[in-house]
Amino acid sequence: MAYYKMPEVNTVLIAGNLTKDPTLRRTSNGIPVANFCIASNRKYRDANNQWAEDVCYVGVVAWAKLAESCMERLHKGSAILVDGELQSRTLYGDDGMTRSVVEIKAHRIQFLNRAEHGEEHLNGSGVARVVPECPAPGEIEDSIPHEVLGQQH
Repeated sequence: MAYYKMPEVNTVLIAGNLTKDPTLRRTSNGIPVANFCIASNRKYRDANNQWAEDVCYVGVVAWAKLAESCMERLHKGSAILVDGELQSRTLYGDDGMTRSVVEIKAHRIQFLNRAEHGEEHLNGSGVARVVPECPAPGEIEDSIPHEVLGQQH
């Protein structure tokens, strides 16, 4: 039997709209972390050949300068395109229960809404440019300082 090496691929590209305003926290080292949730819609034909829509809610985490850009530019309803990777972590509630969370660690975010008049981050098309990547994993803390318990995903 031949053994094959499994490729190490963890890539996510998803478009959606923010379900509420992002929140910003800082690590103990002062690194900004923005958390928000997006709703991504998918249209399809059901068994009766009628158009139907499904919504997938996904949590997103942005670090450093990317987090600050998100706080400046995003609000509930903002349309974005997220390029990142899936990450999982375990949360421990005050009641002793544990919960596993899977979310997207954003590497790049494209702001899809037209920017406000006078905004300086525009390219020629009137769409905001891609913001810089987040720092490498070794440059940040592994724990993400926000509470997800009680949020709907």
